[in-house]
Amino acid sequence: MSTWEGGNAAAPIEITAMGWLRVVARGLVLGTLVFGGLLILLLVRLVERPLCGLNRPVTPFITQWVCRNAFRVLGMRFRTKGALMTNRGAVVANHTSWLDIFALNARKRIYFVSKAEVAGWPGIGWLARATGTVFIKRDAREARKQTAVFQKRLLLGHKLLFFPEGTSTDGLRVLPFKTTLFAAFFHPELRDHISIQPVSVVFLPPNGEEPRFYGWWGDMEFGPHLLKTLAAARQGQVVLHYHDPLQVSDFPDRKALAAACEAEVRAGHTTLRSGDVPANGQDTAIT
Repeated sequence: MSTWEGGNAAAPIEITAMGWLRVVARGLVLGTLVFGGLLILLLVRLVERPLCGLNRPVTPFITQWVCRNAFRVLGMRFRTKGALMTNRGAVVANHTSWLDIFALNARKRIYFVSKAEVAGWPGIGWLARATGTVFIKRDAREARKQTAVFQKRLLLGHKLLFFPEGTSTDGLRVLPFKTTLFAAFFHPELRDHISIQPVSVVFLPPNGEEPRFYGWWGDMEFGPHLLKTLAAARQGQVVLHYHDPLQVSDFPDRKALAAACEAEVRAGHTTLRSGDVPANGQDTAIT
């Protein structure tokens, strides 16, 4: 049995011999799935990019297929509630773990908005760049430039997704939403044409495990958290509630829009954690 420190506010991670077998088996399959999918995506993008530019009519389906099957590899149940937004706009969600990236990509073709530093991270940075992530700097001097990037991508029909909490949590709470990125949606070229869809994301732990089992927060390291997830004999489930989209033009400013999104996400998060979970299984609807 090995012990790994899971980071801030987390108990040491103990992995049995059988756990290590699951780590190896699941890790090999998951790694092949993710990086094999990345290779296929990059090869397709070689043709797609010169023909379509920023438009990506094919490669998002590869990302979506990889993310759906990642949950099958892990043995986690994936369930959803609510309809997907079909009109132009962005998506906001609460942030629990690196697993959010798989969960939110599995149901909907989206493009993440991420801090610029992520682009340089080994592995994760490569995946982020390949899948069309929008990288931003948290600098007021960059606001006009970022608004222009958002405008271009949104008017192309890209669904941009960001986490307004600004950090991940233990999964038991929703932090106050930061309002900065919401300002871009009030640009005259965007305000009357786009909506924001709030999404509540809840990870329910395996039977017998603590409620924070999938939470990744504070100074937790990625490696130990990944090992713990791969080693679990039984897995829990992830549930997504897609709330009704909010039309940006219905709100006077970014603070009001952020508050409304936060209220929707917080209410859905509380409801799902209380046990009101949809029984529909994995929803395979695509828009």
